[in-house]
Amino acid sequence: MQIPSSGDDWVGLSNEPLPVAEALEWAHRPDCGAVVLFSGVARDHSSDRSNVDQLEYEAYEAQVDPRLAELAVEARRRWPPVGRLVMMHRVGELVIGDSAVVVVASSPHRPEAFAAARFCIDALKATIPIWKRERWDEGESWGLEAQHIIEVGDLNNATVAADGSVTLRDAPSTEH
Repeated sequence: MQIPSSGDDWVGLSNEPLPVAEALEWAHRPDCGAVVLFSGVARDHSSDRSNVDQLEYEAYEAQVDPRLAELAVEARRRWPPVGRLVMMHRVGELVIGDSAVVVVASSPHRPEAFAAARFCIDALKATIPIWKRERWDEGESWGLEAQHIIEVGDLNNATVAADGSVTLRDAPSTEH
């Protein structure tokens, strides 16, 4: 993924390893004293599954960039001091240790950076049409439950705590 030449949002999908260090560096601005990075990393287990050795992500690609851009607008509406935002997700096959998703938020002070980053990862999981397949020593699965994707505008019907965590009403948990 190319570093943006203008603007304060870097969003998108990549089928290559995510540029975590570059995203963190890009988020730094002279007026921002806080930079928060979240990197969701492929791990070797999940609920009731051990020995996970591979993940694969698919996305409804035409919907991802516009929804991520809309999500960035919503985060900025909620936390106006936010400087730069990064939201990237990987598609394709990943091995244990690869970053699947990266969110970075910068702001003049840490409360807004933490809250915006937490909101962005939780809301990304709730609003962006991306699906995960896990492979482990006894099989593989695209998931045991259906993912309920909501519109970014429907986040107004969700509870957003001061820390940015999102709780959706009448929808599955955004915790993974």
